[in-house]
Amino acid sequence: VQLQASGGGLVQAGGSLRLSCAASGRTFSSYTMGWFGQAPGKEREFVAAISRSGVSTYYADSVKGRFTISRDNAKNTVYLQMNSLKPEDTAVYYCAADRTIMSATPHRQPWEYDYWGQGTLVTVSS
Repeated sequence: VQLQASGGGLVQAGGSLRLSCAASGRTFSSYTMGWFGQAPGKEREFVAAISRSGVSTYYADSVKGRFTISRDNAKNTVYLQMNSLKPEDTAVYYCAADRTIMSATPHRQPWEYDYWGQGTLVTVSS
């Protein structure tokens, strides 16, 4: 599967952005999907994941209550709604696809995901 992330940009603290990740192919609904963020000089970190059906979601503690992951399998797209943004949310955000079924302990490590998009930059100014 090929992934194309978009929707990043410059926003003031407290603002919102919606990231999208479009997937190619007919098997999008067979992947658990995740979002990761990589701040300058730091490692790529888990942000959120969503099950194949979209029923189950999982978030990093740092974004709980502020970010929402969702998916539209008919459109082969996963979204990340980012609200109440903080300067520390500044990062390149990547979407990723995982061939395994989401369990009670979803995959949080980058190496556990099989396919990656190219990333979209989110900059939050103070």
